[in-house]
Amino acid sequence: MALTGRAALLAAIGTLPVGILEPSLTGVLAVNAPLALAMMCDYALAAPVKTLQFTRSGDTSVRLGDSAAVDLTLTNPSRRPLRAQLRDAWPPSSWIAGTETAASRHRVMVPPGERRRLTTRLRPTRRGDRQAERITIRSYGPLGLISRQGSHTVPWTVRVLPPFHSRKHLPAKLARLRELDGRTSVLTRGEGTEFDSLRDYVPGDDTRSIDWRATARQSTVAVRTWRPERDRHILIVLDTGRTSAGRVGDTPRLDASMDAALLLTALASRAGDRVDLLAYDRRIRALVQGRSAGDVLPSLVGALASLEPELVETDARGLTATALHKAPRQSLVVLFTSLDAAPIEEGLLPVLPRLTKRHTLLVASVADPQIRRMAKARGTTDAVYDAAAAAQAQTERRRTAEQLMRYGATVVDEPPEALAPALADAYLALKAAGRL
Repeated sequence: MALTGRAALLAAIGTLPVGILEPSLTGVLAVNAPLALAMMCDYALAAPVKTLQFTRSGDTSVRLGDSAAVDLTLTNPSRRPLRAQLRDAWPPSSWIAGTETAASRHRVMVPPGERRRLTTRLRPTRRGDRQAERITIRSYGPLGLISRQGSHTVPWTVRVLPPFHSRKHLPAKLARLRELDGRTSVLTRGEGTEFDSLRDYVPGDDTRSIDWRATARQSTVAVRTWRPERDRHILIVLDTGRTSAGRVGDTPRLDASMDAALLLTALASRAGDRVDLLAYDRRIRALVQGRSAGDVLPSLVGALASLEPELVETDARGLTATALHKAPRQSLVVLFTSLDAAPIEEGLLPVLPRLTKRHTLLVASVADPQIRRMAKARGTTDAVYDAAAAAQAQTERRRTAEQLMRYGATVVDEPPEALAPALADAYLALKAAGRL
């Protein structure tokens, strides 16, 4: 039960003349007794809240940054009309700050025996699962003096998926892939190492592609065409240790790595390669294996939705052993990790030969664009010191990258917005060179 502002206002208006004209108990009772009787009648005429019935429907997943609509169907089985104010509670990160009050509260009028549908629009600000909390409802009587109040729990979960901003680069990368695959009209020898077909020689073709045996059997010169390898295995490894929790701008490093991993997955599945995912710090946090080309991207998106960094030091030996176990034959291992000197030199470098001996290794790291801006700063004493510190940090990252490359790894070190297309270009270059 809850009093309304209207009841308090009426009590104050009635008490004021009593206090001036007849300041006595009789005067107070003369005003408050009728008000109390009206409130009791109002409470009796309000529809009960315990017998109300609720069901949910609507969206079960949404990309981060988009909005989701969750419908709440309210049924009034009583014989009294329901005049109510309802609050559909969700976690605070389900809305942009400052908009939750307007989005979660609804006014509703439901005649006896009827139902109404209310829509709560969510706009989550974090990845992961958002679960509905209690529904709190206040049922008012016809006078609006007092209300019945109660709560109901109606479970519902909306999974907030990674935003996949880098999908805008996919058409350009697919065009490059089609060119490598020989599906576009070119006059030069197609790149790749797998034999595709024979065709007639045209001016500009590489003479090393001439098939002399086929030429001897026909009256024209025949050349071989090639295509990039297909059905190769790619293992994407996400380091979810403490370094992945560092923020670059407004985004954790892990989220930028996820975005690049999704673009690479979309591109590689179109190229006919098989993609698996391993997220690891001291144990396996996420694993996607054996998915078909059409199912691998949705599976990765679902697995990455609830993945969060762990504030522990990554076990490089365990990560390497798990990656070797999950990729038993020659594969392309794409490792998303930090290029900080200490974790690389103490953790990864001692075990790196085990990976590069069997697999092709591609290391992707998220660079901080603020460091690049600091390195160019001049004009004040503080700016010069900042530039010196940034230059030292850049030198350390380059030295770490060179150490990895000496072991045969390919290193991609770019800011968040450039990491995904740069990684896709590195994959296409490896495919064109026949190194997968």
